[in-house]
Amino acid sequence: MKDSPKITKIEVTKFEFELENVGKDYNGFNMVYEAGSRVTQSGTVLQIHTDQGITGEFPGLRGPTVAQIEMVAGYLIGKDALEREKIYQDLKRGLRHFDMTGVGPIDICLWDIAGKLFDVPLYKLLGGTRKPLPAYASTLHGDENGGLSTPEQFSDFAEQCYEMGYRSFKIHGWGLAAQRIQREIDNVLNMGQRMGGRMSLLIDPACEFENFGQTLAIGRACDEAGFFWLEDPYKDGGVSQFAHRKLRQMIKTPILQTEHIRLLEQHVDFIVADATDYVRAGAHEDGGITGTMKIAAASEGFGLDVELHGPGPVHRHIMSAIRNTNFYELGLVHPLVKTTRAPVYAADYNDDLDGIDADGNVYAPEGPGLGVPLDWDWINAHKVDGGVLAEA
Repeated sequence: MKDSPKITKIEVTKFEFELENVGKDYNGFNMVYEAGSRVTQSGTVLQIHTDQGITGEFPGLRGPTVAQIEMVAGYLIGKDALEREKIYQDLKRGLRHFDMTGVGPIDICLWDIAGKLFDVPLYKLLGGTRKPLPAYASTLHGDENGGLSTPEQFSDFAEQCYEMGYRSFKIHGWGLAAQRIQREIDNVLNMGQRMGGRMSLLIDPACEFENFGQTLAIGRACDEAGFFWLEDPYKDGGVSQFAHRKLRQMIKTPILQTEHIRLLEQHVDFIVADATDYVRAGAHEDGGITGTMKIAAASEGFGLDVELHGPGPVHRHIMSAIRNTNFYELGLVHPLVKTTRAPVYAADYNDDLDGIDADGNVYAPEGPGLGVPLDWDWINAHKVDGGVLAEA
């Protein structure tokens, strides 16, 4: 029997890269199409090293999460890298005064170590099967620059995605709903007329609607157009159980909530409050693979489906190991933007618009651990900062 690897070092590497034909919308938060524009983005890789020379890696860190990992890095030194449950519980308590997003990347790295130690992909460690995962095209937000600027352009893009093999499509609209709510309604209705019956139609207003009246108007349009779900409409940030229960009582379209709450307990509270139909979870935010599998199992116990937030190898593995899920979110995509992601993965891995097969599916990687190596030549060429957070 192999000895358990002990954690010896926690290291981060920050990189920067540019996206082409991408700008920002009216408030500077959402990426949108803008011809000829360039936006500088950043990312950070977490590495957890062990005394057996096995390193767990995760490239999706953002600023506040890095700070939380730095707070708990010293705790990890010397720990058994296979004791994921204990580490999950300890970190959850240690970061209880914060949003606990630091737990997820650490847990993912520990699962990566386990997969590499036993030389199997994560979906097999989770008891899963490599199977086709139906993807939905998750759009960039609507723009005012001639890319996705009208309901017709959104529907034309949905037609393009359908021809590529997609059978589900998600709208991220324009925002500015107080001034232009009718355009959002027209987009929903036009999409239903053009694509209803051929694609599962989804919409995510990204918490930009100003009030209950606007939200109800969109919900009733979704009812008429036959949408599969309505996600995060309110400007509450997606956290009010009462508001979403009230909305569920007044529309027929299922709603998808819980992207903006954290970990198992808050998700279960939302479920038992009758405040959502589908359950949103993400390994990057909700305690890693350990935390997300807990949420998936709890949702299954209530007879609900869990939908994973955003693409990536981790979510492909989790989807391959659970029953109660529908779609893989592939995005953000746009007909005039080649990519919105850093090319951090080596080998043949693709989460861009053309990353599906002819039937609209993706698959979990088959290598050990996360299953696809990082492209360290590219990462080091774009490195701007980093260092050791803790070391034995």
